[in-house]
Amino acid sequence: MTALSTPHQQIEAGVVPIQNLSVYRAEMFRVTDGANLGDAIGPADDLELDDTYMLSANAERIRLALQMGDDTLSVGHGSEIGTIGAQLHLDCAATFMTPSGSTVEALIVVETDADGHLEATYLLPFAPIDEKQAYTLVTIDRDNARTRLAEVACVAFTRGTRITMANGMQVAIEDLNVGDRVLTRDHGPREIRWIGQQTMRATGAFAPITIKKGVLNNADDLVVSPNHRIFIYQRSDRIKAGRAEVLVKARLLVNGVDVVQSDGGFVDYFQLLFDQHEIIYAEGIAAESMFVDSQVKTYLPSELHAQLTGHNMSGERPRALDIVDGALDSANAAILLRAASRG
Repeated sequence: MTALSTPHQQIEAGVVPIQNLSVYRAEMFRVTDGANLGDAIGPADDLELDDTYMLSANAERIRLALQMGDDTLSVGHGSEIGTIGAQLHLDCAATFMTPSGSTVEALIVVETDADGHLEATYLLPFAPIDEKQAYTLVTIDRDNARTRLAEVACVAFTRGTRITMANGMQVAIEDLNVGDRVLTRDHGPREIRWIGQQTMRATGAFAPITIKKGVLNNADDLVVSPNHRIFIYQRSDRIKAGRAEVLVKARLLVNGVDVVQSDGGFVDYFQLLFDQHEIIYAEGIAAESMFVDSQVKTYLPSELHAQLTGHNMSGERPRALDIVDGALDSANAAILLRAASRG
């Protein structure tokens, strides 16, 4: 039986949110042709357009735990890299192009010491990088790095997902309207406050996850964004979480068989926002609605920001255990959770 790892990998809902990022150390991505020949990727002020980079052989991505305050970012507990508590800054978003014309976007994340001096730089690519491929820097965006990270963090359903309404009917998410009443697990019928929609390239961090019919007792295939959390009520604690109610990100369930990630093409994502974070029902199983924290707030339309405090949209998270990266064996996670929900 596969169980959770050490206790520090179990994060209670309701605490300061931590997002685990899979990054490369800057020195693993260096200029092989251009003005900064030999230099590692760095902050925007040090970058030169048209420089060509390559990833070092056998470079490995490392978990950077990003702790989010209202206006600050820092290295959180459980991080495999950086100094716990050190300030982090989203320096810029950079776009690289391969010789074939395909592009990869990445964030440059900077860690600073107590005096505000640069301590380390990390590369967070939004799609896989091949160590045998050349990547030419084509754009540097200093203004929208936080928004791009928020897009990764946003939970979203895909077009066609059937949502359970207050009257029990199943309605495709693209047919919902603001004000429609949706059935929630904890608070009964609740009105939709806002619906987000965007079409994105289905690559890397944005490639959707398909949980095939029946895997978690879902009525049909459920297709969601990678960080979308599924709610599981364990009748028996098969994963040794010490808690009946758990939330599990879809990407932690990927096993390549009945939970798969589809990379390529485009995907239509939809977000549902209520007056507070809710657990709703999609394809017959429980999943979270959009949660507004300081990071995700940057993703929302500016005209909605004034309503956030009055409507308590960043209300209390469900009292469930948030299962984080590395805490489950993905090969067996879905099987264990399905069995746990049945008793």
